[in-house]
Amino acid sequence: MKRGLKLIGALSLATVLLYGCDNAGTSSSTGESSTSEVRKGELNIAFIHTDSVINKYDYFKAKSEELTEKGKKFESDLQGRATGFQQEVQNFQQTGGNMTVNQQRAKQEELGKKEQNLMIYRDNLMQELSADEAALYSEVYDKVQSYLKTYAEQNELAMILSYTRGGAVWYGNDAFDITETVIEGLNKEYTANPVDTAK
Repeated sequence: MKRGLKLIGALSLATVLLYGCDNAGTSSSTGESSTSEVRKGELNIAFIHTDSVINKYDYFKAKSEELTEKGKKFESDLQGRATGFQQEVQNFQQTGGNMTVNQQRAKQEELGKKEQNLMIYRDNLMQELSADEAALYSEVYDKVQSYLKTYAEQNELAMILSYTRGGAVWYGNDAFDITETVIEGLNKEYTANPVDTAK
């Protein structure tokens, strides 16, 4: 489960987050980080380390833990069903010799259907978890993008880029890095309104 989250995390939100505003050509301090070093007249642009923003976002961490617990429950339930099925197969192997040919055939068909249903159940659980993960990342993407839009408006930024290793941005001056400020802002917003943020 954790590996699945990490994999999706590495692939999700790797695109560039762009926000254009009407104040192109102006710049101001962008928060408590070193972005305050950006002087007026310079290109009003900033970037975030995407993976850091996601992984340090308290909302994402809380929801990821919920998904992990859900995955453990699914795994436990599936293991219980599989154990019960294996026991039934073993019982048939031990007592099948006392059955008639028709009874054996009927029991084999019954076990075959149960095995098929077990595999279908397993696949459904995996699909549900996968859908939940995809929905979580989509939700987090929307929340981060919404926050960055507001942040850009408040700090007169024309553009906020998403920095990921091997992505579109190969280098960024630390003066334009607003990662920690964004993480702090997102988490303050979540802490202040955990119920509203979770919607």
